Amino acid sequence: MTPVITVQAGAATDTGLRRRLNEDSYVATSPVFLVADGMGGHQAGEVASATVIDEFSRLIGRPSVSVEDLRTTFDRARLGVERLPNAGGAGAGTTLTGVAIADIDGDGYWLAINVGDSRTYRLSQGEFEQISVDHSVVQELIDRGELDQAQATRDSRRNVITRAIGAGSDGDPDYWLIPAEEGDRMLVCSDGLTGELNHERIDAILREEANPQAAATRLVHEAILHGGRDNITALVVDAISVLGDGRSSGRGTQPVFPDDDDDLDADTRPREPRLSEGAR
Repeated sequence: MTPVITVQAGAATDTGLRRRLNEDSYVATSPVFLVADGMGGHQAGEVASATVIDEFSRLIGRPSVSVEDLRTTFDRARLGVERLPNAGGAGAGTTLTGVAIADIDGDGYWLAINVGDSRTYRLSQGEFEQISVDHSVVQELIDRGELDQAQATRDSRRNVITRAIGAGSDGDPDYWLIPAEEGDRMLVCSDGLTGELNHERIDAILREEANPQAAATRLVHEAILHGGRDNITALVVDAISVLGDGRSSGRGTQPVFPDDDDDLDADTRPREPRLSEGAR
C-alpha cells in the first residue's frame, strides 16, 4: 500500500549549556513526529515528557492516524502524567507539539497538534510560517495588542505557559489539518531552539541544509553557539511524495476543533492558578 505521505526525517537534541538534565523527549518515526518539553526539573519534567512520548510512540508503524487517534492517545498520555508517583514526576508537566500523517479520502494531510509553547513550522513553496499558536502569557498579550514580537522576546513572562499536559493544567490541545505538498519541510522544536535563534535564522538554515538530519543537527548546534540556555530539540520532516498534492486542490489549513475553553535562564513553567473572588 502506497503511503499518502512518504517522508525523510532528521532529529537532534541536546541538554544545552545551562541545564543539568535534558527534559525534552521526542518521537520521529512515521507517522508521528512530536516533541515534548518537560517542566520542573525538581519534579521530574523529563519523566512527564517521556511518559507522553512513550504513549504516542504506540502509533509508530501505522500508515496514517486520524484526529480521533490523536485525541485518544492524548487523553491516555495526560492520564499517565497525572498518575506519576510521588518523587517520580508527580506534579510535573510537559508541552507537546508536532505533526502526524493523516489520510483524508486518499489525500495526504499533516495533522498538527499543539499544547504549550513548543512550536511547529512549515516551509512550503518558499514561505516559512509558524503553524502552531503558543499557549503562553506573552502570546495572549500580543493578541491583545499589549506587546509586539520584539517586546515579547524580552518580557519576563515569556516562559509562562497557559496550557500543558499535567502541572495542574486541564487545557485541551489545538489541532489543525494541513494539506500536504511534495517538497514540504516541517520543523518541530522545543523553545530551547526558538529562544536562541530568531525566525529569519531558522528559515535560512532550513533552506541551506538539503538533508533533514543535517538541518536538525545544525539548528541545535547553532542554538548552543547562541547561548544554549535551555534544552534544545529539533525535528525536520521532508515530504518526498504526497498523494493528492494540495497545490492543485485549493485546500487550506483548517483547525479541527475550535477552542472550548523571569530572567533569561528561566525554565518553562505553568501560569499560577488564579483564585476566584470567593476564594480570596
